Amino acid sequence: MLIRIRRGWEIPEAQATPEAVFLNRRGLLLGLGAAGIAAGLPQPARADIAADLYPAKRNAAFTLDRALTEEKVATHYNNFYEFGSHKQIAAAAQKLTIEPWQVKIDGMVEKEITIDAADLIRKMPVEERLYRHRCVEAWAMAVPWSGFPLRALVDFAKPLSGATYLRMETFQRPAEAGGQRQFWYPWPYTEGLSMAEARNDLAFIATGVYGKPVPKQMGAPLRLAVPWKYGFKSVKSIVTFTFTDQRPKTFWEAIAPDEYGFWANVNPAVPHPRWSQASEELIGTGKRVPTQIYNGYGEFVAELYKDMTKEKLYM
Repeated sequence: MLIRIRRGWEIPEAQATPEAVFLNRRGLLLGLGAAGIAAGLPQPARADIAADLYPAKRNAAFTLDRALTEEKVATHYNNFYEFGSHKQIAAAAQKLTIEPWQVKIDGMVEKEITIDAADLIRKMPVEERLYRHRCVEAWAMAVPWSGFPLRALVDFAKPLSGATYLRMETFQRPAEAGGQRQFWYPWPYTEGLSMAEARNDLAFIATGVYGKPVPKQMGAPLRLAVPWKYGFKSVKSIVTFTFTDQRPKTFWEAIAPDEYGFWANVNPAVPHPRWSQASEELIGTGKRVPTQIYNGYGEFVAELYKDMTKEKLYM
């Protein structure tokens, strides 16, 4: 008889949480006024890139120990600095043109290519996974992402043996994205992973959410989801994947290196310089829960960092 032992963070998915108000920009206040605002906001626009692939089949290996965040909350409480430094950027993000969307794969690869996003997605093993999402600001969501393992894109790209990092870059269109007219930010948004991280089972390129194509305000058509790291690692609306032997200088690392580092792994015992990371607020519920090391995914990823004693792994 086959006996399946669940992983430490894995229990059956609970029912979706009831509709509730959500937090303001600092992630600290709840109120009835916010609920009224949320109800009046426009619904997220449906991207139609490879729309027939959704809803994708759920991968049962990736379940949750908490209820899913309600769709209306998750799709209207978004960090996307290209469209502003506040959370309610859903309406502004609709200005983003996502068709056509060209993706460049370059750097240390067998052959550099540029491919349409829809064509790329159709070459990938699209599935749904339930993931935690933990922001460095100490709020959290539980999200049903659809997309494909980042490892599949790495295999498709055929990097050379000397490539040790994957650099990802978002679009730069200040005419569409008003936040990019703020010249003091180092646009375009740039992120990076080590190749070991990029090949990890959890690393995921999200192309959909809640059984539909991912909306623009959440990073259509391609965004990174690495659930053991703080959310600022999740670069949105990716246009370039570059394989390199140089560690990338990432967006937030360039802005505030004393507060935001390259690795950005979740650790409740290591505070941000300006606030604690010991607990997190579940958006839409008003509940605070203890933060878990690696956001609850340690058994998948802790081995990646076992010899990095001199690295700042948790900022």
